[in-house]
Amino acid sequence: MPSPSAEPTPAPAPTRMPLAVSVLGLSVFALGTSEFMLSGLLQPIAEDMDVSIPQAGLLISAFAIGMVVGAPLLAVATLRLPRKTTLVALITVFGLSQIAGALAPSYGILFASRVVSALACAGFWAVGAAVAVAMVPADSRARALAVMIGGLSIANVLGVPAGAFLGEHLGWRSAFWAVAAASAIALVGVVTRIPHLPLPETKPRLRQELTIYRDRQVLLAITVTALAAGGVFCAFSYLAPLLTDVSGLDEAWVSGVLALFGIGALIGTAIGGRVADAHLFGVLLTGITASTVFLVALALFAAVPAATVTLAFLLGVSAFYTAPALNARMFDVAGAAPTLAGATTTAAFNLGNTGGPWLGGTVIDAGLGYASPAWAGAAMALLAVATAALALRLTRARKSRVVIGAQAAPSKRRTYDHQG
Repeated sequence: MPSPSAEPTPAPAPTRMPLAVSVLGLSVFALGTSEFMLSGLLQPIAEDMDVSIPQAGLLISAFAIGMVVGAPLLAVATLRLPRKTTLVALITVFGLSQIAGALAPSYGILFASRVVSALACAGFWAVGAAVAVAMVPADSRARALAVMIGGLSIANVLGVPAGAFLGEHLGWRSAFWAVAAASAIALVGVVTRIPHLPLPETKPRLRQELTIYRDRQVLLAITVTALAAGGVFCAFSYLAPLLTDVSGLDEAWVSGVLALFGIGALIGTAIGGRVADAHLFGVLLTGITASTVFLVALALFAAVPAATVTLAFLLGVSAFYTAPALNARMFDVAGAAPTLAGATTTAAFNLGNTGGPWLGGTVIDAGLGYASPAWAGAAMALLAVATAALALRLTRARKSRVVIGAQAAPSKRRTYDHQG
């Protein structure tokens, strides 16, 4: 026994995040700004390119679909390449595609530049997430992924409003030039700060990596991620007309409320990243449940301006509070294929970001009003809660079988020894 004077063993200090993880977050800031800034640039792009606003809106859809398709494709294509080299190549292609967009003489070329940009963005997200996870211990994965996601949150708070400001005062092309400059800075950071991670002794085999999709926990993780993201963005995509037509706020409020959502997202990411490593399913269930409640409240109290503004902030908190846990969960269940795990998470998020707005537009077109996407989003989020609960139940059942098997093994050995 320890002596009475012995001091208790201090708790281990939390792992310090490598600077390289912050560099990945900076890169994601550029990626996220490019992905979302077009929502504030559609009108000037439509006028300059002589197309309708719905046609200009297809640039957003093209990017989202490119992310869904590009993440697994780029992950597979770069499976056996050094990860740092892959990141350098992808951020370079991404930056060049921004320049191509800024110089685009026609809508077709601009559209093509967005597709290429989305593919590079998807690949960088997938490989970058795998690199971030590889640089930290297993119990710090969610924190590392939260730093990357934090870059996306800051993009919503600063990058997207800045892009809209540049578009209004210097033309929409200036926003593309600004993202190209941010990409160049990110490229310098990747070249100088991301370490050369050694390739595994056994080269990855695509057929072996693809076996993760036979695991029902992987499929459940994909479903939860797509439904959780889709539920929030089903309502968020139509927040502007909700604010002006239902809540009765002036258009000048829209950018401020969107920024408030981004601030909530930044806060939620910081909290979720610190808690998710120790309480992953707790974060998933409480965070998605909170999003469900906030979406229902948004639908019920959409006519009350103060309630709408407050709920936009809370929805940002709850949605991004769960994001690190959603990412970390995929790496837990698909650890044998880390690059495909990152790619699958990226695709699942963007599947939700594409399907949610589509569902929201469908219920609006059905004549149900601008509050209806919040109801539809709440239904998606409720399905996400049920799916996460099923995944937790299956996880606990599997652990119970493992424990029972471990307890039974010694008794069998004793029986064999006695018989022998």
